Amino acid sequence: MKVCIYGAGAIGGYVGVQLKRAGVDVSLVARGPHLEAMKANGLKLLIDGEERVEHIPCSDNPADLGVQDYVIVALKGHSVPGVVDAMQPLLGNDTAVVTAVNGVPYWYYYKHGDQLEGTTLESVDPGGKQWKGLRPERAIGCIVYPATEVVAPGVIQHVYGDKFPLGEPSGEISERVTKLSEAFAAGGLRAPVMPNIRDELWLKLWGNLCFNPISALTHATLDTIAGDPGTRAVAKAMMLEAQEIAVQSGVNFRVGVERRIDGAGAVGAHKTSMLQDLERSRAMEIDPLVTVVQEMGRLAGIPTPTIDIVLALVRQRAQIAGCYN
Repeated sequence: MKVCIYGAGAIGGYVGVQLKRAGVDVSLVARGPHLEAMKANGLKLLIDGEERVEHIPCSDNPADLGVQDYVIVALKGHSVPGVVDAMQPLLGNDTAVVTAVNGVPYWYYYKHGDQLEGTTLESVDPGGKQWKGLRPERAIGCIVYPATEVVAPGVIQHVYGDKFPLGEPSGEISERVTKLSEAFAAGGLRAPVMPNIRDELWLKLWGNLCFNPISALTHATLDTIAGDPGTRAVAKAMMLEAQEIAVQSGVNFRVGVERRIDGAGAVGAHKTSMLQDLERSRAMEIDPLVTVVQEMGRLAGIPTPTIDIVLALVRQRAQIAGCYN
């Protein structure tokens, strides 16, 4: 099994080390000082009080790595359209593209089964570039739950979590997704195959949709947003709007909105990724987490008044900070 991880940052590097330890033929696409450090010293993972160092083939040129069985895309969602052309040397007719990205992936309406079947989402896939270049039939969904951080070039700190639910857009329990799940498991990663990966996708997106932009606007941590009556009400309103969109297309939410908010608050004084990006002057994941839900609402004919307001505010905040392209 040949697996290339495109974007060997915090999550991609963590997965790469664990798969390598399981004997998988892994390669990494990275760039800059992180790449140079991995070439010189290997990739170091700090986890469970120990250091795990693996020397994994890595390059900033995918053509060096050849055609793969699986390409795990571990980039931020807004970065993916820009690398579709560069990914082509990794892709054969039978290559699976595993979308380990936050938010809604390019393939969402593939094998969807309703009037929106085959629709591309402009907010995450401008001009359908991923749909055409990666192709939806290659896609396997992957939801990322662990928290990790690149603490120095070539060094990744594992914070918590090991779960990466996987699923075919069609819901089929295919041979390719089963083999990938088994490889993850051999590397100590929990990757259950889900019969409806969109349910899992929405459960995570449900929180990201509201907590990320609210935190970027207020600079509050999760416990404060969930505990303050005003911001909790805003989050709940956004979540209920999103839930109506998702349920109309067959998604099942296995927890209620109040429990989901309480769960986020229980994480404690955690800064969301969007707030961290704002503080570090990095591009913020506004379109894959928020704009796309607004777009899906419009496609479904469902109004999103609270989402619209929060989106307008956080987009302007990001533009002023130079963190929104």
